[in-house]
Formats: sequence, C-alpha cells, structure tokens
Amino acid sequence: MSKEYVGIDLHRRRSVVVRKDSSGQLLETVHITNSPVALAEAVTRAGENPEVVLEATYGWYWAADVLAELGATVHLAHPLGNNWGNRRVKNDERDAADLLDLLRLGRLAEAYVAPPGLRELRELVRHRAKLVTARSALKIQVSAVLAKEGVMLPVQNLFSVAGRSLLESIDLGDAYRLRVDSLLRLIEVFGPEIDEFDHLVAGILAEHAGYQAIEAIPGVGPVIGAVFVAEIGDVSRFPGPSQLCSWAGLTPRHRESDLKVRRGHISKQGSRLVRWAAVEAVGHQRGATPIRALHHRVADRRGKNIGRVAAARKLLTLVYYGLRDGHIRCLADAG
Repeated sequence: MSKEYVGIDLHRRRSVVVRKDSSGQLLETVHITNSPVALAEAVTRAGENPEVVLEATYGWYWAADVLAELGATVHLAHPLGNNWGNRRVKNDERDAADLLDLLRLGRLAEAYVAPPGLRELRELVRHRAKLVTARSALKIQVSAVLAKEGVMLPVQNLFSVAGRSLLESIDLGDAYRLRVDSLLRLIEVFGPEIDEFDHLVAGILAEHAGYQAIEAIPGVGPVIGAVFVAEIGDVSRFPGPSQLCSWAGLTPRHRESDLKVRRGHISKQGSRLVRWAAVEAVGHQRGATPIRALHHRVADRRGKNIGRVAAARKLLTLVYYGLRDGHIRCLADAG
C-alpha cells in the first residue's frame, strides 16, 4: 500500500482536509468543523504514518499535536516561503491541495515544528516581552502628558525613586494629574507580573548548558539569553551560524538574474524577538569588546545602522556556538 499525503488548510473554526496518493491521485476532500476528534477522524483514513502538511498559521499547535499522536509525519509550511503564484482560482480546497503537492514533490518550504516543551517556554518568554512593551507604552504616555503641560523634570529616569517622587508632587491640571496618577498605578501592576515570569523562565533554564554559555557573551543577560534559547530552539537544525543569521532576518536580500546581482536591506524575516535581542545586546556592550569594536569600525565606514546589524550578526554567531557546544571557545580562550 503506497504512502498517502494529506494537506490541511487550517482556519480558526473550520478546515479543509485533502488526501492524495503518492502519484497525486485525489482520494478525498473533507470539510470539518475544528476539533481534535474531527481532525483525527479525517486523517486516520490516510492509513498509518501519513505525510501531513499544514500552514504555520494562527493556532496550529493543537492540530500538530493531534497529528503527532496519530503517528503522522507533520510538516509545517512556511507562510512566506512557498510561492503561490497568481492563481486565477484560490479557495481552501486548492490551498490544501497545493500544499500537499509541494510536499509530495519535495518543493515545500518548511517551518520548524517546535516540540511542546519549547512552545511552552516561548509562551512565557513572549508574554514577558509583551508585558514589558505594554509597560513601556504606559511610560511613554506619562512623558506625553508632561509635555502637554510643559513640564521638564530634572531627572534622567522618570520612574526611578527620585523620578516617582517628583511625578507625584508636581503641580498639574486636574485632568492631567488624574491621568498621570492612573498611569503610575498601572505601571506598578506590571512590575510583579514581569518579575514572576522572569522567575519562571529562570527556573526552566537553570540547568540549560547553552543558556549558561550565551550569558557569558558581553551584552547578553538573563532576559536576552532566554529569548535566544526559546526562539531558536534546536540550533542543530541550522548547518552553521550564517544560516541562523539568515533565519533571523539579519542578512541582506539577494536578487540575482543573469549577470545582475542586487543586494538590498536585511530581509527582516524570521523571529522579530531574536533580531531585537541581538541588536539590543549590541547596544549593551561595555568596554573594549570585539563586538563593540566591530560595531564602531563598520559604523564609521557604512553608517551606524549597518554597523549595528553587522555587530548583531557577529553576536548571533557566538550564540550559535554557545547553544551548539554548551560553551564559547573564543570567550574561554580570552578569559
């Protein structure tokens, strides 16, 4: 009996499941209302160990877990890596069938299927990042209110002990005073929540050799290190550091045809958090570190943004070896 292939066009409430044999002969098209039971029933008809593809779209975790429990080989289609072309007809059945055919013919651009444990770590790390973003937005609002009143406080950090004392004592109009007080109360709420997730992530990664290794990189602390571990996952899926940098969207776009070659800005495809963490770690460099020296050397020739990105690629190269080997040899030799 030949191996069967299954393509799934997954939506929030309903999905389409298409089955074909290895020759491309259509066997079945099923419309289901999403549930683990309905999905399992549709895929079970493909026999043992089918090859199943679904797109890395909203809420794919549950479907991947159901498929894995059935013994299927799960492939996650990269949303940007597969060229759908300018099709005259586009519908859910065609989408599922085209995904299936790309898989069957070995032309599917695949995304990484993170294991359940890594997905849980990502949830914690990403939630912490969103909490910090929300708190930063509140702080920006406080500065905006002060600007409307023309208030300039003689402190660098408005939310230090001295800054908070000044914020609570300055004279503002009634509406502005009420808004600042409300914002300060909301900012206070976020602190314990962020601390709790810091504690949870630190506990999970306490024995992680790669995490401990990359914390030795100048500019990489517990928060940025956790982002690298959670978002990159199994670093052995990358042949080398250049592929990791490309996946993170830190390498230039490349367009080549005949003798014409165009290299543009960085692609910015991949994990936004990894790019943020790499660039942020470059900004945290202190002293005469090799990464900081590279940053300034390139910035003097090409501009500060290009210098920062070049240094971020260098830093991500160190992250690659730290996660792969559990230590970073050049840092150990320097020590």
